[in-house]
Amino acid sequence: MSPDPDVAQEAIEYCYERDWTDGLPVVPASRPRVDAFLATTGRAPGEVIGRSEQFDRECTVEQAAISAVMAGCLPEYFPVVLAAWEALMRDRAARGGGWQSTSGPAPLLVVNGPVRAELGFNCGGGVFGPGFRPNATVARAIGLIVRNAFGIRPGVLEQATQGLPGRWSICLGENEEESPWAPLATEAGQPPDTSAVSAMLLRTCEFVDNRHTQDPEQILHDFADTISRTGSLIFRDTSVGVVFSPEHAQLLAKAGYDRADVQAWFLEHCGRTRADLRRAGKDGVGENGVRHAGEPGGPGDEEFERFLPSTRHVPVLVAGSRNAAMSMVVRVFGVWSGEAVPVGGAR
Repeated sequence: MSPDPDVAQEAIEYCYERDWTDGLPVVPASRPRVDAFLATTGRAPGEVIGRSEQFDRECTVEQAAISAVMAGCLPEYFPVVLAAWEALMRDRAARGGGWQSTSGPAPLLVVNGPVRAELGFNCGGGVFGPGFRPNATVARAIGLIVRNAFGIRPGVLEQATQGLPGRWSICLGENEEESPWAPLATEAGQPPDTSAVSAMLLRTCEFVDNRHTQDPEQILHDFADTISRTGSLIFRDTSVGVVFSPEHAQLLAKAGYDRADVQAWFLEHCGRTRADLRRAGKDGVGENGVRHAGEPGGPGDEEFERFLPSTRHVPVLVAGSRNAAMSMVVRVFGVWSGEAVPVGGAR
């Protein structure tokens, strides 16, 4: 017998009436379904796995399982959800008031290791877009946890001015097979070939399309121009990630650049002159580190001010397909924790 769509619709509307959804229909969470998710982990259902310091609210393993069911995950995705959530809880902003920021930051989840192929995570073409159940539903589960466990809803505790498209949908697998460098999780301290998740909050994403040159310095300068945009500069320093396409990464590696070389190049070249900052009204910096219009008579117009103070302020990874030299600059909210959480080993 086929399932009764009217019964399913009634359950979906029940969730809408109780404000449990992110605006899209959710999968109603039955007791057997939640238990199937809990069976994929050895952690106790009542174990607290996250706390909102801002509101003294907690998330348990069972609440995360309910959110994963509602998001449309399969049970086998749940260990990835737990690892992603723990990786976010290592981010100071995600534990505090980051979810309430007026910029409406989005979590970026990066999956490494064998679990990518085992569960079908997209690592290639359209990696920032829709069409792949693991990527879409793991990311959505995080959003439902924030909404229903922490109680942060639009217009109530969430204060985004305009928000970010795809706020609860950015989960990608790193394209390890075409990357010339070690996986991000390995850079973050995990052994090679470990299934792990890294996470950070983003303010926005900006593409860099450069198929115009094969000169590595010209390529890097194109990225530096995007990274150094004054409109994204709020504080004295900034933090950005770069998600290279395989073509850009391979071009740089062929020219002798490893990940550390690329990061060092960005630290040296990303910034603006005092004249540029003055024209944008951002040449002054207050005691709290926030930029403002400076007083007349400051440093000379040609003085160059660098924006990236350390390599942790510019995480680098590789994702997407090798069909056009297009990459993505992602504006990191705060500073990435620099840690990855193994799938199945989150604690």
